[in-house]
Amino acid sequence: MTAVHQFVPALLPRDATGDHTRALRDALRDAGWSSDIYVEAAHDELQHEARYFEEYPARAQPGDVLVYQLGTSSPVAEFLLGRDEPLVLDYHNVTPEPFYQGWEEHTATKVALARAQVVALAPHAVLGIADSAFNARELDALGCPATEVIPILVDLHGDAGVDAAERARLAADHGTATVLLFVGRISPNKGHQRLVEALFVYRRLYDRDARLHLVGPSVTPAYVEAVLAFADELGLAGAVRHGEDLTDAELAAWYEDADVFVCLSEHEGFCIPLLEAMRAGTPIVALDAGAVGETLAGAGILLPNSRPARVAAAVARVHHDGELAARLVAAGRRRLDEFAASRTQRRFVEVLASVADAARVVA
Repeated sequence: MTAVHQFVPALLPRDATGDHTRALRDALRDAGWSSDIYVEAAHDELQHEARYFEEYPARAQPGDVLVYQLGTSSPVAEFLLGRDEPLVLDYHNVTPEPFYQGWEEHTATKVALARAQVVALAPHAVLGIADSAFNARELDALGCPATEVIPILVDLHGDAGVDAAERARLAADHGTATVLLFVGRISPNKGHQRLVEALFVYRRLYDRDARLHLVGPSVTPAYVEAVLAFADELGLAGAVRHGEDLTDAELAAWYEDADVFVCLSEHEGFCIPLLEAMRAGTPIVALDAGAVGETLAGAGILLPNSRPARVAAAVARVHHDGELAARLVAAGRRRLDEFAASRTQRRFVEVLASVADAARVVA
């Protein structure tokens, strides 16, 4: 029986990489393969779905293929560098170190180590699988012998439901004011300060009551404090609202409540929230950086820079032109169909089967 086992630094619930890893495991098992998940750490909720990576040598079998879900630094990388089994890198990108310098030195050190591990692993792997062509180019440049672009496995076609009470609370808070929304961890590469600047200009030129809603974990405390202090200095403290630790239904309410989804992130390897906005029917304005343009693929307004006046004008255009907004929403729904989980699962199985077949020939 073909065995494809995955390794991931941490298996976490309500986490994109964790959800992807478990979905891929299920797809492999449905294809008739043996597949387990090996971790450095697992959340209590998912302990029963994982084994510690140190257990693998005692369980290894001839013909095994190993897949590493790479998005952060981990001792798992060093472990895999010492293994002889065919290694596939499933690369989710690592935020470059300079984004964290001056904000959080321990995080800068951690991402520098992660990127060093990518450098070591890329030529060691038999194949790199990347969420986007942007990520694939990085693996190619680092000497990965071959790459395939396969989107991250994410289920955006089911009915998550909307928390009606949360939706009502949001609407009561802002009334008829324009709502700009961004979803993503509050981290220096995400450009939250640019969103605050865009809100300031938008309120001066288009809607003095406009609001900015930010959803995501506060992963860089110094940066979070700086963004909120900046908003306060501009007189926007009451106009910026932060949502954290939301349920899926509550998050759906924040998307549904928003008028425009605005992404000014400077570094994205894929950007799942773009797909979530498409699913919610929220029109998108985004900075053309990293893989954003590739993921968006015409299903939104793409900006060449994040100058506040340009961002504000684009938001106003989308918000006030109902026909344009409807076209963008329709394009988003068509684009979302291209990320259907069933299609992505089949592609992963096909690609990994070719790796397993090649390994048998070599053996």
